[in-house]
Amino acid sequence: MSQTNLRESSLSEFESAIAVTRHSESAFTAEVDGDWSVAGAVNGGYLLGIIAQTLRLNSPNAPDPLVLSTYYVGPSQGGVADITTRMIREGRSSATFAVDLAQSGAPKITALATMGNLAGLPEDVATTAIPPELPEPDQCINVAEAPGDFVKSAPLIKRYDIRLDPDTAGFAAGRPSGRGLLQGWIRLADGTEPDALSLLAFLDAFPPVMFDLGHFGWAPTMELTAHLRAVPAPGWIKVKLYTRNIAGGMFEEDCELWDSAGRLVAQSRQLARQPRG
Repeated sequence: MSQTNLRESSLSEFESAIAVTRHSESAFTAEVDGDWSVAGAVNGGYLLGIIAQTLRLNSPNAPDPLVLSTYYVGPSQGGVADITTRMIREGRSSATFAVDLAQSGAPKITALATMGNLAGLPEDVATTAIPPELPEPDQCINVAEAPGDFVKSAPLIKRYDIRLDPDTAGFAAGRPSGRGLLQGWIRLADGTEPDALSLLAFLDAFPPVMFDLGHFGWAPTMELTAHLRAVPAPGWIKVKLYTRNIAGGMFEEDCELWDSAGRLVAQSRQLARQPRG
């Protein structure tokens, strides 16, 4: 089979960064971009985008990840990644796959995903979830204006436009609230409108919620499950990040994403190790 390379000059920065080359029905490669890193390791949300882009090639009639459960078995670095997929079941409106990502022969990610078509889902919304009340983005704290040492250790933040609600950003001044809550706004730095795959990246783009509890440093994710509920409307995405349980050197982190139409478009829960300082 001839190779199909999705990396084109007309793509946005994010689309180019998650581009995948197909080598066979189940074998792919991607050039992992080290600029999407935090504390020397490539960000897990960005890697979700690569996984989902790979699966789009295998399920053109079900192009969107409805649920993606990912185990991070080792930190990823910039460079070539080898990706293999295996179809588990294909139905009329969805398809389920197993996915593995490795670098230099070492496993980095193993995942299960069910793909579908978000645009074709019924609009039967009934929820008790409430979007966060936030100041306008220009009244929030721009993460890109963080001290130089922080930006250097987390080049990922240059890829996004992140605005933190001042009420939950006290950690930046040494005054964490202790509530285990962060919230604010996010969009891609180049102004590209959000889509299903960028939602996956947004779910893991904010600082760890442990910062609001006074625990700083890299918090490596062990497992992350993402649910996508709708194609987002254009504009800023509201983010609510919170934790309710810390035990055994680990913590849970729940994330909600709300679009400009006021809809809950994505959710995630991850289990991560507590920062080591």
